[in-house]
Amino acid sequence: MSDDTPDIPTSPPHREGPAPSPKSGSMSMGAFFGALALYAIYVLGTMARGPYAWSATFLSIPAPFIPIALYLVVAIALAVFPRTSRLGTGLLIGLGAFLLLGGGLCVTFLAQVRG
Repeated sequence: MSDDTPDIPTSPPHREGPAPSPKSGSMSMGAFFGALALYAIYVLGTMARGPYAWSATFLSIPAPFIPIALYLVVAIALAVFPRTSRLGTGLLIGLGAFLLLGGGLCVTFLAQVRG
């Protein structure tokens, strides 16, 4: 026998470091339910209170933006933490879908009213 060591390692290299943490939540569920929740807040809130319900208060200008701001704070907080990052990302995608589709519905409605 010779004293030469083989070029092939006898065992695979061992990886050190923390194991990846399991991520909970689903991006698609967050996007769907997030957009659905925002539509429910705006459509049902407008139907229940009327379109001019807050026009006489000091919140007349920022009132439509308060639910979106709260939603955005929650979505960013969930997206920052590794365990809930997928759900938070889904909520942010849902906000984008809400703005895109809601803007399209609004423009469609305004175009019909004007004509």
